[in-house]
Amino acid sequence: MGTAVSIRLRMRSGTRAARSGSPKEVPGTARRVLGLACAELRRADALFSTWKNGSPMSRIRRGVLLLETAPDEIHRVLDLCDDVREMTGGWFDPWTMPGGVDPTGLVKGWAAERALEMLRTHGALAAYVNAGGDIAVLGKPATAERWRMGIRHPWRPDALACTVFVERSLATSGTYERGLHLFDPHARQFSARAVSASVVGPSLAIADGLATALCVGGDDVLERLAEIPGYEGYLIRTDGTEAWTQGMPFDG
Repeated sequence: MGTAVSIRLRMRSGTRAARSGSPKEVPGTARRVLGLACAELRRADALFSTWKNGSPMSRIRRGVLLLETAPDEIHRVLDLCDDVREMTGGWFDPWTMPGGVDPTGLVKGWAAERALEMLRTHGALAAYVNAGGDIAVLGKPATAERWRMGIRHPWRPDALACTVFVERSLATSGTYERGLHLFDPHARQFSARAVSASVVGPSLAIADGLATALCVGGDDVLERLAEIPGYEGYLIRTDGTEAWTQGMPFDG
C-alpha cells in the first residue's frame, strides 16, 4: 500500500499493551493476533495493489481479468466506492482515474478496518490501526475515556493543526507529503482545493473515500459532508484558512 502501518492493542486477558514494531517483546497471544491482522493487510495489498502486475486489480485495469471473475473483496470495495461516489456528487470517482479503475483512495481505510476487526474477534479489548494516517480504533485507551488523535499541520511536520476525539475512525488525505497526486474527476486532471482534509465517522473505508473527495473538492464537498449522517469533516485550504462541519469533535 506504499505506507507504514502501526498497530497497538490491549488484550482482554490483561496482557500488557503490545507494539507491532517489536515482535520479540510481545507476549505470545498478542503476537499471534498481530500476525493475523498483518496477514489481512498483506492480503489487501496483494489484491488491490496497482504496482504489482499480478494483483487482481492490476489485471482488471489492464483488461486481462474480467470483473465478473474477480475475488469477492474486489466487488465489495467497488460497491463502497460507488456509494461514496454518490455521497460526494462524483468528487470521488475511481472509474475516472488514468489507467483504469483505481480504488486506492478508499481501500487503505478498508484494509485497516479489516485488520482491526481481526484484532477484535481474536481477543483485543482496545486497539488502534494506523495506516498512513487512516486510523481505526476499538474500545478505549488505557488512560482515557476516548481516543484523542492529532491531525498533522501540513507545513510544519513537528506541529499539529488540531486534535480531535475519535470514536471509530479518522481518515486524512493531503498533498503535503506526496505532492499533487489526487485526481479531480470533474476536471479530469490532478488537482486539489485543500492541502489537508480529515473525516471522522463510523466506517474508516467510507471516511477514507470522503477525505479523498474533500481534499479534491474542498468546500463543495464539505457542504455535502454536512448532510451525511455520522460523518464530520475538517479541511485546510491551499491558502492556509480552515473550515469544518458543525459537529467535528475537536478537543477544545
